[in-house]
Amino acid sequence: MYRTLIHTARLADAAAASIQAAIPGRLEPRGGHWLLRHERPAERETVEVLRRSLRLDINPLPPGFVGAAVGLLVTDMDSTLIAIECIDELADRAGQRQAVMAITEAAMNGKLDFVQALQRRVALLRGLPVSVLQAVYAEKVVLNPGAESLVAACRRHGVRIGLVSGGFDFFVDRLKDRLGLDFTLANRLESRGGFLTGRIEGPICGGAEKAGFLLALCGQLGLVPQNSIGLGDGANDAKLLGVAGLGVGYRPKPALRAVADAVIEYADLAAIADFLEDAR
Repeated sequence: MYRTLIHTARLADAAAASIQAAIPGRLEPRGGHWLLRHERPAERETVEVLRRSLRLDINPLPPGFVGAAVGLLVTDMDSTLIAIECIDELADRAGQRQAVMAITEAAMNGKLDFVQALQRRVALLRGLPVSVLQAVYAEKVVLNPGAESLVAACRRHGVRIGLVSGGFDFFVDRLKDRLGLDFTLANRLESRGGFLTGRIEGPICGGAEKAGFLLALCGQLGLVPQNSIGLGDGANDAKLLGVAGLGVGYRPKPALRAVADAVIEYADLAAIADFLEDAR
């Protein structure tokens, strides 16, 4: 028996009929979402057509994935947990916003190597006062809708949360304290005399490091990776999603959408909690 989630509390009769015509099965209300049980696997193209036509998040679950067994969620930060790209906002203060945004966009879409793209962007921040980081955090960092609800749901289900970023630990650490998250990994901006040097201090956290972070946490917590969820939005999150039991793209760029197990495009982050329910 295959299982597909429809991430909406209310499902119009016409929408339900369209879904069941494309994927024959039995629909069950599950409180804030719906579960469709079906005998045959749902074709990816069929699901994409339904998503676009109904403007609903519809996600077949991978065989063997058990939401109730999930013990770890590892999420990206920029444009996933929060609504902005922190480096773009820092670049704005350095008068380099357009140059940095162009590099960010290319990297997020997989058109540039992430490490080289990060080094090029950070170099453009040279000379920026360190005090600007706090100003950007206070004025620009906004949680994406549903973030706090997702964190609360993870707590109810006993799921630990890791926050990992190809961005900067200054922001990651503050979000950890603000939301009460469990684990973090990010890059550290080098500074001298109160000003950024335009370099990263220590090893760079890129796509492979994000995946390694999830695997290391699974080992630390005594979990198999099958019982984890990876969440992100850009090409740099592909390896993270690939090693997780369920890889979820949140409003993902095309490069990530192509490899994600599930996509949340229309709902907010609270919909990720639907995957934690027992859909057996």
